[in-house]
Amino acid sequence: MKIERIDITQHRLPLDPPFRASWDTRPRTAFDATVVRVVTDEGAVGVGSGDTMLGFERHAELFVGQNPLDLDRHNRVLDNLAFHYSRYWPLDLALWDLAGKILGQPVWRLAGGRSDRTRLYASSGTLRGPQEMADAALSFLEAGFPAMKIRFHRGDWRDDIRALESVRAAVGDRLTLMVDCNQGWRMPWDTERPWSLKDALAVARELEKLDIYWMEEPLHRADYAGMAALRAAVDIRIAGGEMNREVFEFDTIIERRCLDVLQPDAALTGGIGGLKRIAEAAVAADLIFTPHTWSNGLGVAANAHLACGAGNPPFLEFPYDPPEWSAERRDYMLSETLAYEDGWMILGETPGLGVALDEDRLAATRIG
Repeated sequence: MKIERIDITQHRLPLDPPFRASWDTRPRTAFDATVVRVVTDEGAVGVGSGDTMLGFERHAELFVGQNPLDLDRHNRVLDNLAFHYSRYWPLDLALWDLAGKILGQPVWRLAGGRSDRTRLYASSGTLRGPQEMADAALSFLEAGFPAMKIRFHRGDWRDDIRALESVRAAVGDRLTLMVDCNQGWRMPWDTERPWSLKDALAVARELEKLDIYWMEEPLHRADYAGMAALRAAVDIRIAGGEMNREVFEFDTIIERRCLDVLQPDAALTGGIGGLKRIAEAAVAADLIFTPHTWSNGLGVAANAHLACGAGNPPFLEFPYDPPEWSAERRDYMLSETLAYEDGWMILGETPGLGVALDEDRLAATRIG
């Protein structure tokens, strides 16, 4: 069996009302998605999504004609391309989906087989006032989620703390709470400086009083010394790494004990093949590996299989913040929204990533 072709399509879902993401100062009026299909000469198809794959056409010849099951070889080529050109990791996800379908196995088993399920945390994306945040937390609790992540970025972190205090007062100890400080990276037009170590330390001490499970992205993603110092100074877990571009950065993070929780996203960095090794190294170092998943439904599915198969984390991120960020918006390219029950996602035995595309919706939203 050989790879016959690689098809790439671009799609856009209009958002009305817009989505006001905590990390973006500009309201989002559309949700773009790239879908990658790897097709073999025997008609098998693997699918993936993530970055835009801009300029990939000139490199397709590196994969066409190759055995689709040579996953390590393909991942090494993609790593080379990420250095020289751009991040083409959606292709890696599609190749793992394809491999699962060819071999008749779910990707979580091919990735290590540690578990077929994971508990989810509802990952909110918008900034609400204290009462509105408390109401959202209660709705997540009623929906069966065991945990919730709250975003900071209200301008003054003391306002963020007030919203968090309202949530804790509403849910008590019935909901595990995480906080994303949104200091690791910025949108291109956002020139605000990230927190210093002293800023992050002051916030961490307030979070400890509220029994927060982890503090995410409290410092710039390259501040290894600061993250290690913060981690050593506080009891709260320190999380990060969602937008680090190179897989080898996580070797440094593990070696220098910068983080308690590693959050690389297979749709953006390393693919399943590259991050499988990082997940195994994190587990060996007694750290938590639980990917960032804010791309789309295909990205969530791929990261879920990676996390369950190689890392088996206590929680996995589940982007969900209705009405602004609904499952229907997140999963618009899928024939069904991603299923969960009582706060658990169970991946099952369907070969590959276990999801199917909604071809009619993709045709209706195609822009390229």
